[in-house]
Amino acid sequence: MSKVWFVTGSSRGLGRNFVEAALSRGDQVAATARDAASLDDLVAAHGDTVLPLEMDVTDKAAVFESVKRAERHFGRLDVIVNNAGYAQVGAVEELSERELRAQLETNLFGAVWVIQAALPFLRQQRSGHIVQLSSAAGVIAMPLGGAYHASKWALEGLNEALAGEVAEFGVKVTIIEPGGFATRRGKNPDPLANGHMAQTDPAYDALRSRLGAVAGKQPAGDPAAAAQALLKLVDSDNPPLRVLFGQGFYPMIQQAYADRLKTWSDWQDLSAEAHGGPAPSEPSQP
Repeated sequence: MSKVWFVTGSSRGLGRNFVEAALSRGDQVAATARDAASLDDLVAAHGDTVLPLEMDVTDKAAVFESVKRAERHFGRLDVIVNNAGYAQVGAVEELSERELRAQLETNLFGAVWVIQAALPFLRQQRSGHIVQLSSAAGVIAMPLGGAYHASKWALEGLNEALAGEVAEFGVKVTIIEPGGFATRRGKNPDPLANGHMAQTDPAYDALRSRLGAVAGKQPAGDPAAAAQALLKLVDSDNPPLRVLFGQGFYPMIQQAYADRLKTWSDWQDLSAEAHGGPAPSEPSQP
């Protein structure tokens, strides 16, 4: 059976490739963008199988109306893809309140509004798949990305909790953690060049220079290949809660988790002191 999709951030990048892949195999898509004119070519190519919707994810009322309109137009919703977002770049000390709030309004609250708008329909159907675009930045953190990491780490926790809440209704949740993809000019985007930049403080110039020397240098993934992988994911009877898209970050994530486990283990005595009891004994070896 063909599926009905609702995809945010459909004008370019991964979102655009997701929409095109779904349409190319005969699915129907409600595609959203802040400027609906950016979707005109999709309508020209695919006709009534695509519903273009002008929507800013930070506008809660518009999100709820767009989701309702999509469900009314197609008669159901099967795959919800929360893709819209951007990266705010800057040291934590450099971030303005406006920049931090704007980052969370788009990346976090925008996703929440879409989920809340779609869930009543999915629960009534007792089926559906919510796909959240997070990032490798949702599980590891780098300097100068504090705002972006905060938004993605929040999405990771939010969607893990959501998965446990909606499983009994037949609704699945998957968090996709992409590495770098060639979403602009065929290159792996350099976040220090392409992100929203905070006003810089000279105190962090040396750090910026060091990171700039290595940022965006990893081989870029192919967005079209990512879209084909997404099709396999949403067709799976038992999709994962989390999945990495792309290569290069897996060893870094492995090391990060190994380091966390070692740190917790190394500081178990202090952890026990904080609890007020003896340190737990090491498990006996067989």
